Amino acid sequence: MDLFSVSKTCLLIDGRNYYREFYRAAKKARSFILIAGWQFDSTVKILRGQDAGAAEGDIEFLSFLNSLSRNNDQLEIYVLAWDFSALFALDREWFQAWTFNWTANSRVYFSFDSNHPVGASHHQKFVIIDGQMAFVGGMDIRSGVWDGRDHRADNPDRIDEEGLPYEPYHDIQSFHIGQVADALTALFIQRWKDSTSEELNLDIPGDIVSFGVEDAIALPAEKVAISRTKAFTIDNNDEWIREIRSLYLDAIDAAEKLIYIENQYFSSQAVYKALMDRMNDTNRSRLQIILITPRAHHSFLEDISIGNAEQKIFHSLMETASRAGHRIGIYHTLAQGSKNGETMSTYIHAKLMIVDDRFITVGSANLSNRSMGLDTELNVAWDAAEENSGEELVRSIRSVRAGLLEEHIGKNVAYDLEGVESQNGLVDFLNGLAGNSESRLRQYDEKEFIKNNKSPENPKPKDFALDPERPVVEENIYELISHDKTGIFAKGIVLLRELLNMRPSTGIEVASRNEKIEEKSE
Repeated sequence: MDLFSVSKTCLLIDGRNYYREFYRAAKKARSFILIAGWQFDSTVKILRGQDAGAAEGDIEFLSFLNSLSRNNDQLEIYVLAWDFSALFALDREWFQAWTFNWTANSRVYFSFDSNHPVGASHHQKFVIIDGQMAFVGGMDIRSGVWDGRDHRADNPDRIDEEGLPYEPYHDIQSFHIGQVADALTALFIQRWKDSTSEELNLDIPGDIVSFGVEDAIALPAEKVAISRTKAFTIDNNDEWIREIRSLYLDAIDAAEKLIYIENQYFSSQAVYKALMDRMNDTNRSRLQIILITPRAHHSFLEDISIGNAEQKIFHSLMETASRAGHRIGIYHTLAQGSKNGETMSTYIHAKLMIVDDRFITVGSANLSNRSMGLDTELNVAWDAAEENSGEELVRSIRSVRAGLLEEHIGKNVAYDLEGVESQNGLVDFLNGLAGNSESRLRQYDEKEFIKNNKSPENPKPKDFALDPERPVVEENIYELISHDKTGIFAKGIVLLRELLNMRPSTGIEVASRNEKIEEKSE
């Protein structure tokens, strides 16, 4: 984990705010835009409703990038996406490489990235503009992510690329201006080189463009920490980076009053053990622990890889907290209002943790085993202990937490705002609101969770094979080839890794950067 200076840093809550600010910032790009993610959709609408009405020009993702390039012949745009496995083929845009490389402007470059261990994924989600501004968090620019902070059950703008409605969706992205953007530029350049063997030479403008972020929560900090997850691979003998894992474990161990977590998953054995160890330390203070999670997962694949582990973890955490004198509250949140007379849940996709209102981290990493050691992840963090004006940052972090809770509770509910802001008695306060029919907050119900998440009743080891923390295949054979990486066996293993990581063939060869330029110049 490394610290980098910033002149501006803030949080953008939910898709509408992030997409709008990405659109505004990208229009200011002069030299380059770098976009890395887990998944993209070329026709997703970046702006909707009132935001779209006020826009000038294209608002669909790829069309927008094309227009930026057409209007600025000095601008180059690079998009790097995870080279997804066959398990996700039905949920992905078909022929995406062809769409980006042959229908886009000649200075919009696209590449799939499969430089990772067998079974892993590239899950980092970040954008850099001119090496000066950066977005980092849990959101890709794709279908099914956009939503406003009101999370209305019936929102005509919340539709996918086929025009179909999807459930309310909650997530968090961060924005930064300063040295941290330069560091993220270097990270992208390395990943692009690993993926394409091409060295990018990017021209960073000398002067900094002024940019004001709307509807953001400012964090008065001068430093931001970057943490990563990156597993080693056989062919290049990379070091195993588990900075996010260490970040979570250290923060939990340091907690004295409050741990507040929002996350899509909770299956990480390392984070579970850290919470158990902290609660079982009889010489430490009693904690308030808040977990905001989805009511149910989206697929059977998630149920069998995550759901059963979550149920056991939640049960154990609640039992231990009760025995050791801590207070733990696990919640999901409903949408505002109803649709056709039926209530809906808001899907929690955020990856955030706050400790004692003095530390906060957001990013791409789930609290799953694979996010702690196998997948490629990226988080940022702020720590009041690192700031000269630490108490000012504490107040801002407390405001972030209170604002998120107000969003989950619902603004139509009457309650004492001091109860949301206080670290003392917070679980009991929220439990009281969760029982209010007007509130959107709901307590975790183990029986309902088991019903909604159809995990195997008698799970076997293979049921958890989709959520490993270690690169199992590569680790088991690493020692066998470590002494001779040029031998036939070693080369065969590397080839096997590439074959296993291949996406379903489209029958179309992806053009290199030079071939693409030549083709479009004819």
